[in-house]
Amino acid sequence: MHLSRPRRSAGTAVAALAAAALALTAPLMAAFPAQAIVGGTESTRAYSFMGSFQPSFPRPPRADGHGCGVEVLAPRWVLTASHCAGRNPTGAKVGVPRGWKVRVGSLDTTSGGEVAQVDHYYRLATNRDEGGFWGRDLALMHLRTPVRAKPVRIASTTPADNTPVRIIGWGMTCDDSDNPACFPTRLREADTVVQPISTCPSAAPSGELCIGSRDGSVAASNMDSGGPALVREGGRWAVAGVVSGPGGDNAPTLFTDVTRHADWINGIITGTNVPPDDQIPNVEGAVDLNDCTGSVVRTSASRPKDPALMLTNGHCVQGQPPAPGTALVDQPADREVPIADPQGYPQTTARANRLVYATMTGTDIALYRLDKTYAQLRAAGAKVFQLTSTPVRAGDKLTMAYTSIRLNCTAEAVVTHLREGGYQQDDSIRYATSEDCAPWHGTSGSALLAPDGNTVVGIHNTHNDAGEQCTDNNPCEVGTDGAVTSVQGRAYGQQVHMIAACLTKGSQLDLSRQGCTLTRARPRPDHRTGDSGDHDRHSGPGAHNR
Repeated sequence: MHLSRPRRSAGTAVAALAAAALALTAPLMAAFPAQAIVGGTESTRAYSFMGSFQPSFPRPPRADGHGCGVEVLAPRWVLTASHCAGRNPTGAKVGVPRGWKVRVGSLDTTSGGEVAQVDHYYRLATNRDEGGFWGRDLALMHLRTPVRAKPVRIASTTPADNTPVRIIGWGMTCDDSDNPACFPTRLREADTVVQPISTCPSAAPSGELCIGSRDGSVAASNMDSGGPALVREGGRWAVAGVVSGPGGDNAPTLFTDVTRHADWINGIITGTNVPPDDQIPNVEGAVDLNDCTGSVVRTSASRPKDPALMLTNGHCVQGQPPAPGTALVDQPADREVPIADPQGYPQTTARANRLVYATMTGTDIALYRLDKTYAQLRAAGAKVFQLTSTPVRAGDKLTMAYTSIRLNCTAEAVVTHLREGGYQQDDSIRYATSEDCAPWHGTSGSALLAPDGNTVVGIHNTHNDAGEQCTDNNPCEVGTDGAVTSVQGRAYGQQVHMIAACLTKGSQLDLSRQGCTLTRARPRPDHRTGDSGDHDRHSGPGAHNR
């Protein structure tokens, strides 16, 4: 797991949900500090309690599958960091994972020791917690079968400043994520000390330990998260802290102080105080496109043997988005399309091999053709939505189908024109402002569902970030009389009812078909200006939502 440390402000529930969602993918690929367990050496003898957490979803970007460290506390219990267990698709605090395993008692992440499947997880804190996340970055994972490894005990008290500690793990030893040599499969260790908490500039006021050399040259690294800070008690190792995040640039690493949470740990392990599972929202059918969302749709003309179509925003296409007044038609594509089951794990995965159509004029949509038919997706149990041929009207109830949650929205108004960064959409859907409907960065492309939960009637694409008028990330409404209105926080979706009239059998597009009103493709100008299509991927409608 990465050690990039987000801002400490509690923020809104929306921002927290976004952080939880991003934690599933972005952390493993993001930039990370050039610090590692260096100044130490490869371990020569295995620690029976030390383990490697290796989730298959989302899979870490390294060949051995290692993502975080764990410590065995009991035959069927391991301790790690909460943000490691936060890899579940919905960011749930307590629940059942899929495809998680640990290898314990080995020096190597690829062989030896014992391998056990994780069948439950319990997170002490999530980014949504009002009580705060930092200093509470702990999770327990229950194993389906017990391991024989000798457990490690929890230290009896918070170690004082300058206490000798040992840190161990398989974290990155250099900062090049494209270099396999940066991902050690052999366990590494270093002896260091507990620093005064002031040595770590980003430390929480309480609940964290600052561990490593003052200049950060000996410290835990990216993917050491969840690993232990070990102290000696009675001639044996005891775990005093768990890697949580970086303490600052060229600084030691921050560890959650495990000793402060011994009661929570023991209550779960002994069964005397076990929290109930979270009620996980049904997110079936959502497609995680990393920086956008999609959904697989069919029309009344679609046949079982037709290639399936995926719907998302026009500003979510790969490469250059369509320029104002234009559309992209029948272009090559290659992107993964994981279609979620009700808990957000991939039910099946297809590939988009053709961009059928994309525009940001009149509406903000993109259609991709997949390498699997509707019949194949049905056989795999994947959710396919029906695409409406009826426009959304003011007062309609909508559900926004994001990858980790369903937002409950109401169409407050249908806006004559919506303008943003040189683009204009027509008959846009403005949502009524509410806590249940407050989309955030990353929700672009989420389907807007009718009350039946099966019909896509619109698609979310933007909201006004700063109250500016008609600029990128700040859409404005333009009435029939030309009056311009711009309100910070207002969010919008786009109509999709016009798509069906432009599709024929075989998932083919025909823009000349009677009743098809989608924007036609136009040649791009040779010169590169703001309206020629030479737009940054993160500009234009909904760029902030990606």
